[in-house]
Amino acid sequence: MARGSRLARVAALGLLGVVALTGCTPNNEFWRWGWPDGVTDRSEAMRDLWIWSVIAALIVGFAVWGLILWSVVRHRKRSDELPKQTAYNLPLEIVYTILPFLIIAGLFFFTVVVQNRVQERSADPDVTVAVNAFKWNWQFVYPETSGPDGEPVNTVGSSEEIPILVLPTDRTIRFEVASADVIHSFWVPEFLFKLDVIPGNENGRDNVFEVTIQEEGAFVGRCAELCGTYHAYMNFEVRAVSPADYEAYLDAREAGDSTFEALESIGQPGRSQTTHAFDLVEDAQRADG
Repeated sequence: MARGSRLARVAALGLLGVVALTGCTPNNEFWRWGWPDGVTDRSEAMRDLWIWSVIAALIVGFAVWGLILWSVVRHRKRSDELPKQTAYNLPLEIVYTILPFLIIAGLFFFTVVVQNRVQERSADPDVTVAVNAFKWNWQFVYPETSGPDGEPVNTVGSSEEIPILVLPTDRTIRFEVASADVIHSFWVPEFLFKLDVIPGNENGRDNVFEVTIQEEGAFVGRCAELCGTYHAYMNFEVRAVSPADYEAYLDAREAGDSTFEALESIGQPGRSQTTHAFDLVEDAQRADG
């Protein structure tokens, strides 16, 4: 009994030491396990859910490993005498039935809370963007604008140019995502969020989410769902600019400027800064020999 008590005290002190050394804060880089900070108003909730889920998993893992090690040491073979056999231990069985249920229930509860927070929609977003995914490219449409041809301003990628989605900071942005063919997935790692783009299902009804970008910058976007031969080439870039620059960008696009020209006019690089275009025709010819 004394030995078991000592082991428990050592384990508790070790866990306390780890918590103390790391500061036990989700903002501590140690606990992020490679996750970025996030640049939207909803990133923090998702980051915290991930971090505390990992911490819970580590606690359970260390407890299990500790019990295994204790059992190996405590019940190691000392003689040829057969140890006492136990058919069952009702209190122990109750504990290891209820405890996992409580852990799962807790994780489920916090997951639902964060999911509801992330999927909240406002009645009147500041900006709406229609995102159209197709093999193997992206089209971004600003439905509340009108170009020289009377059609909404849009940006689409090519073999020479990555599609750049220009968005304002500090504004509520609604993404209405649709697919023209198979399941794609709209993913911006810095958003700490991705949304599977499912064709059909009255595209735009359920494939909708909102964020507010809190930092200016260029952020790579990708398709996170294996969608065919050139899935890996299906990249885009989110360019977050100030609200004033965003309005100036749309004005330039409505006047007939290309994405490149409009970005250059507001002092932004006209081409993608986070990824580069792939020539699908050249790659296909190379593959065919």
